[in-house]
Amino acid sequence: MLIAPTVKAIVFTDWDGTVTLQDSNDFMTDNIGYGQKRRVELNIEVLEGRWTFRDAFRDMLDSVHKPFPECIEYLKENVQLDPGFADFYKWAKETGIPVIVVSSGMKPIIHALLVKLVGQDAANNIEIVANDVKVNDDGSWDIVYRDESDFGHDKSRAIKPYAELPKEERPILFYAGDGVSDLSAARETDLLFAKAGRDLITYCEREGIPYTVFHNYTDIHDKVKAIVNGKVTLESAIENENIHAL
Repeated sequence: MLIAPTVKAIVFTDWDGTVTLQDSNDFMTDNIGYGQKRRVELNIEVLEGRWTFRDAFRDMLDSVHKPFPECIEYLKENVQLDPGFADFYKWAKETGIPVIVVSSGMKPIIHALLVKLVGQDAANNIEIVANDVKVNDDGSWDIVYRDESDFGHDKSRAIKPYAELPKEERPILFYAGDGVSDLSAARETDLLFAKAGRDLITYCEREGIPYTVFHNYTDIHDKVKAIVNGKVTLESAIENENIHAL
């Protein structure tokens, strides 16, 4: 269901490595799965189009054998919040700007981390659009993808209904992300925030997709606030125009 079109803006955000400092799925793969070397190799395969994200991500998660409840506790002990996100969420809520998490991770993990890192209010108010998980009686588990796409969760599908609204009803659409799971959403936004030094920038440069670099959520907060308040225009906020775009 669409949010009422009376809102001025919507912030869609990736979760892992964007709202959090660590990517929870990478953290599990690196430390209790088959390790960083193989994970990085598969990320490159996805970027180069030789593996789908769907298949690579399942391969990584299949290497983690810790029972799912223990995985959640392990992540709660190790994953940290971006230092600027709590203040951003507080401002967005007070301003009436919805924040929607659009993630290729698993909803139960994201919800548990939201409660611990930001609080129950945030967990109640922030919509999470993500994959699910099937937990078996013995604690073993499998990711349940949200759709049939090569991404497992085509994030663009969460944004397109808003992008297709009539101009007079359409809010400003922001998206923040960092990695290969954000590729499908990269073209569907008015202003794309791409995290410094991460794979999403590599993709945007290659495909000619305009983006603005962020280092932490304070950067996003400052830009979104300035645009919503009319201090700067969307056009001027784009730092990397990529004029060679297709």
